[in-house]
Amino acid sequence: MGFNMLSKASQVFTNADPYRVSDYVNQYVGAHRINLPNKRVAEAKLCHRDFGSLDLCRISYGSSVRVTSSGLNTCYHLQVLLKGSCLWRGYGDEHYFSPGELLLINPDDPADLTYSNDCEKFIVKLPVNVLERVCSDNYWKKPIGGIRFSPRHSLQQLSGFDSLLGLVCGESERVHGPSRLREYFTGIIATKLLELLDSNIEREPYEGDGSPFERVVQFVDDNIKKNISLDQMAAVARMSPRSLYNLFERHACDTPKNYVRKRKLEHIHGFLSDPERKVRSITEVAIDYGFLHLGRFAENYRNAYGELPSDTLRKRLT
Repeated sequence: MGFNMLSKASQVFTNADPYRVSDYVNQYVGAHRINLPNKRVAEAKLCHRDFGSLDLCRISYGSSVRVTSSGLNTCYHLQVLLKGSCLWRGYGDEHYFSPGELLLINPDDPADLTYSNDCEKFIVKLPVNVLERVCSDNYWKKPIGGIRFSPRHSLQQLSGFDSLLGLVCGESERVHGPSRLREYFTGIIATKLLELLDSNIEREPYEGDGSPFERVVQFVDDNIKKNISLDQMAAVARMSPRSLYNLFERHACDTPKNYVRKRKLEHIHGFLSDPERKVRSITEVAIDYGFLHLGRFAENYRNAYGELPSDTLRKRLT
């Protein structure tokens, strides 16, 4: 996997007894049991960081192991397979996860996993209340039975999400990272999971006055730092997605998607140009506005303003 995971600075165990590592995981990451079918070997490794409301974990047991859990109760487990393979059993089905695939375990879902000898995972533990808060902030309907995701996903289909995870890992290892920033990134991860992964969330239509185009423009500006979907914009305009395309062609000579991207770039350009605004890194600004694929962001910015974001920032400092 390409993203920058937890480094040796976060190492808790190396060449350790798997059951010692399992005891630690039970305390900080999630309740489970392990069973080693073969002779126990002291080759387990674990890196761990708490980061805001999150727990970040990189783990390898160093041998084939079966991991079972009756349920995680108050948290979700996002597991990205880095090396080896992992057999998952659930919902009367089973699947061999390979590197780059992502397993999402819902609260109260039983887990039955068998790791290969060389299996290594990156795990994000995310509390239920964080996702519920994101739903409230976005006026999304939270299902009565709780938010639930489908279990199997591919990280390659989630454009830029690996970069976000890498950035969070790097921030978690900064000694003096402010708590406000940690919760900020926690909210971004929760939001992206709800926007990018299959779930049972329903997005309520936006209510507002004015013409359909005025309502959509206002909605875009009010939610400029969020991922704005075509369906959301169509609900705001109270028309079909096809009619929404015609609406934007008449009023903006553009597609809805391009319009949203241009407005986001305009906000970022103004942010980077303003000497009164504190910029810690261009990467954080880009992610703040929903650009997870940083190379594509830089290309779009240069096409719009004839220079890279770093050039804009440099000009205001000279």
